[in-house]
Amino acid sequence: MRVAAANRAAAVTGGIVPGLALADARTRLPDLRVVAAAPEDDRRALAALADGCGRYTPWTALDSGGLGAALGADYGLWLDITGCAHLFGGEAALLEALLRRLAGFGFAARAAVAETPGAAWAMARYGGGTGCIVVPPGGGRAALAALPPAALRLTAAEVEGLERLGLRRIEALYDLPRGALTKRFDARLVRRLDQALGHLAEPISPRRAVAPYLARLAFAEPIGGAEAIAAASRRLLGALEGQLARAGRGARRLELSLYRVDGTVVRAEVGTSAPVREPDHLMGLLGEKLDGLDAGFGVELITLAAPVSERLAAAQLDLDGVARAQGAQGAQRAPAGQGAAGGAGAGGAGADDTAELGRLVDRLGNRFGLRNVLRFAPRQSHVPERAAVPVEALAPPAPWSWPTGKARPLRLLPRPEAIEAVAMVPDDPPMMFRWRRVLHRVAKADGPERIAAEWWRRAQAGREDAVRDYYRVEDEQGRRFWLYRDGLYRPGASPHWYLHGLFG
Repeated sequence: MRVAAANRAAAVTGGIVPGLALADARTRLPDLRVVAAAPEDDRRALAALADGCGRYTPWTALDSGGLGAALGADYGLWLDITGCAHLFGGEAALLEALLRRLAGFGFAARAAVAETPGAAWAMARYGGGTGCIVVPPGGGRAALAALPPAALRLTAAEVEGLERLGLRRIEALYDLPRGALTKRFDARLVRRLDQALGHLAEPISPRRAVAPYLARLAFAEPIGGAEAIAAASRRLLGALEGQLARAGRGARRLELSLYRVDGTVVRAEVGTSAPVREPDHLMGLLGEKLDGLDAGFGVELITLAAPVSERLAAAQLDLDGVARAQGAQGAQRAPAGQGAAGGAGAGGAGADDTAELGRLVDRLGNRFGLRNVLRFAPRQSHVPERAAVPVEALAPPAPWSWPTGKARPLRLLPRPEAIEAVAMVPDDPPMMFRWRRVLHRVAKADGPERIAAEWWRRAQAGREDAVRDYYRVEDEQGRRFWLYRDGLYRPGASPHWYLHGLFG
């Protein structure tokens, strides 16, 4: 059992350092309080801190180097504050506010700002002092010069090897040939040095994708009432609408984040079936989510982001001030792949009908979950029961369209039901049929429409007569049915009749 981490009191009083055997630590401090290490809990706590730091910048990431299995590894966060420092009065003021907040939560932390991630990491851990460190532009080389090689995020073996050669400061590596360093140690040492100096890029992915469109609203005093949060959300929607309008885009997904005074963050997400930036419609979607958000002891900051957006065509206003669609997209385009009724030629729905359908999908999707809102999409099959498949309402459109020119019933039975039919000659439509013990006499009939079976499917393999002859028939009471004869007439065998659908 070894010490994984020690607080300042244990380190100063008894010299307890990470890596020390627990038995030796108890010898130095008999009253030492020991708590079992929980790396997963540490990771979750660090992730929560990263979310809370979203009040300073939307770009945050975990320091993976501090989450390794090595004892004594320091935990850390990456924050890219490019373009954010002016909101807090400068880089130093931002770091001071961040450290005060962490201290209020009981965390001892150090912070540094530099032009490269490597330089910021080194200064935060080896730069000396107890406050925040701001490395001026172009000052990274001078700031790193006096630091030990361990500040380059090297392994213990690499640091020990450099010390044996008398290389105890980073500046001693500046003028050494890169080839000799690589041959003696590894390319990793040279890469870390070049990354810290800015000669080599060091990509770091944020923990959460940074939304291209984001509105932010901070409060002088925490708020907690539902009405106040709703009013702030509406104000943010107005600001976000301006950003989207200037870019000619509409939101497909919105994310509302409430930063509470206890450092935690609660979020609500809504999606839309089409790109939209109308505040009234988006507020209606967000309003259903606000009731489920717990403001805790108060909310200090609210952000509204549009992580997913699409191009939104311009709209032409008529004399009544009503927006009319322009081009194929219009002010609001239809949900991807419109429903089965529209695909079957139900008629040209206007722009207003399309917009209403999109709003309906939005409301249902955000209330029950978008995965629970389905529509029918065409599938490449002539067999009626396989010609449509349910997909999510926001799924991309199928690469093929619905069949045209063929009348299909509005209601298709879950499975064809067997009937008794009588026809004059084998290829004629039935004169009468019995379905569910009710006899129907046929007054009018149209057909047949022959549909061959899918021979490549195993269930139909080996059947030479696997064909269906469909008829549209109308009985004496005016009711219309969709019947089919399964197979062909053969000596000694008669095909079976089925009812498959009902016309309106």
